[in-house]
Amino acid sequence: MHKRQRLERAIAGEPVDRVPVALWRHWPGDDQRYADLARSTIDFQHDYNWDFVRVMPSRNFQVVDYGVQDAWEGHAQGSRDIKKRIISRSLAWTELRPLSPERGALLQQIQCLRLISQALQADTAPILQTVYSPLIQAAQMAGRQKALRDMRVRPDRLRSGLNQLSESTKRFLEALRKVPGVAGIFLVIEFASHDVMSEVEYAAHVLPHIQDILDDLPEHWWLNIIQVGGLSPMLTLFADLPIQALNWDTRTSADELAKAKSLFSFAVCGGLNAHDDLLRGTPALLSSVVRDAINQSESRKFILSGSGSGFINTPISNIRAVRSSVEGSA
Repeated sequence: MHKRQRLERAIAGEPVDRVPVALWRHWPGDDQRYADLARSTIDFQHDYNWDFVRVMPSRNFQVVDYGVQDAWEGHAQGSRDIKKRIISRSLAWTELRPLSPERGALLQQIQCLRLISQALQADTAPILQTVYSPLIQAAQMAGRQKALRDMRVRPDRLRSGLNQLSESTKRFLEALRKVPGVAGIFLVIEFASHDVMSEVEYAAHVLPHIQDILDDLPEHWWLNIIQVGGLSPMLTLFADLPIQALNWDTRTSADELAKAKSLFSFAVCGGLNAHDDLLRGTPALLSSVVRDAINQSESRKFILSGSGSGFINTPISNIRAVRSSVEGSA
């Protein structure tokens, strides 16, 4: 069964030859040069033959051309620490303008995707571009606490900035429209958690920008996934969005996957906790966790994956165990 057929049948809840599977990680250092990021991504796919390829640029790639400066200081998830932010007063949100995808970091990411597409032509694995939500971009520019404070104290000004960041994101995605092999986006969402804000706040101030981006995606992109972070994610807020799968830490409760089947019409992407299972687990433990996830999902509307951005020091034996554990899982 080809990867696209396997994914489409799994998302539709139809029988598959095996459960689709994909893992991912950041590539610190390599993510500062598009050719190096492409090579790392290509090699990772060649090594494990995932059912889709999630391209993982630096978390800050959408804002560095605004003047945000960062550096990698050894974070195990491969993220770069921000050294210089550009928003210190709320009025500055109204001064933002969309970036052009024809220059800078956005252009380099497009070039990266072209290299990946050319190298994986025979692989048939759909390519997904990781994109960060407008509020994540705002937090990168101003700091998490200031972005949230402005949302509550100066919502009109922050809204102006989020509108521009949404437009910048859409222009970048429009430029990807003609890159062969790109099948959609992996849209990362944070702050949609009950320990951060209420559902009313999120629905009023943040969700419209998510919807705006999704509504503008090319019709031929058939695999769009949202990743929701946080200790208590607001999963039901995303139930009606036009996506094919939702990714979150499904290991927060023993029956999370089973419950999810009644919540969503799209697929669940998860089953493994990036820290406790993939980083700290063993091949034998992972085989057991995968079996449990497959049993809970009944191999329907399920894509086996990790949570979050993964860890760059995940043992190779664990990655191999995940890949081999799905064989014969139909």
